[in-house]
Amino acid sequence: MDEMDRKILTVVQEDSSLSVADMAEKVGLSHTPFWRRLKRLEKDGVIKERVSILDQHKLGLDITVFAHIKLKQHDEETLEAFERDVADYPEVVECYSMSGETDYVVRALVASIEEYERLLKRKLLHLPGVVAINSHFALKCIKLTTKLPIA
Repeated sequence: MDEMDRKILTVVQEDSSLSVADMAEKVGLSHTPFWRRLKRLEKDGVIKERVSILDQHKLGLDITVFAHIKLKQHDEETLEAFERDVADYPEVVECYSMSGETDYVVRALVASIEEYERLLKRKLLHLPGVVAINSHFALKCIKLTTKLPIA
C-alpha cells in the first residue's frame, strides 16, 4: 500500500457517496487509475464495504448499553454458539471477545430502558453459556467514528 492508496482510503472514509470522478479529483488522479486502485482495495478486502451512517437518535435508538458478559464455561462449542447467536440480534451493533474478567462486551442500541430490559430477559440471558451480565448505560457519546487512523 502506497501513499496514493492511503489518500484514496481517506477520501472513501470521509464520503463514500461521492462519485468516482469526484473522489479521483480529490486525490489527484484521473478516473481510470483511481477506479482501478479502488477496485483493487475492495478486492484485497482493505475496503470491506461502503455504507451510509445513520443517526441512531433520529431513529429513536436513544439508549446505548454496554453489556459485560461472563460465561460459565469456555469450551470451543460454547464460545462458537454464543458468537453465532449474538450476531443474529439486530440490537447488538458490536460484540468483542475480551481478555480479563469479562468474556464479551456487547454494545446494544435500544429505544428505551424497558426495551433493553426485554432484550436482556428474552435474548441476552438465553445466549449459550451466559452466567452473568453487567450492564452499563452511556450518558453521552463523546466520540464515535468509523474512520480508521490511516498513517
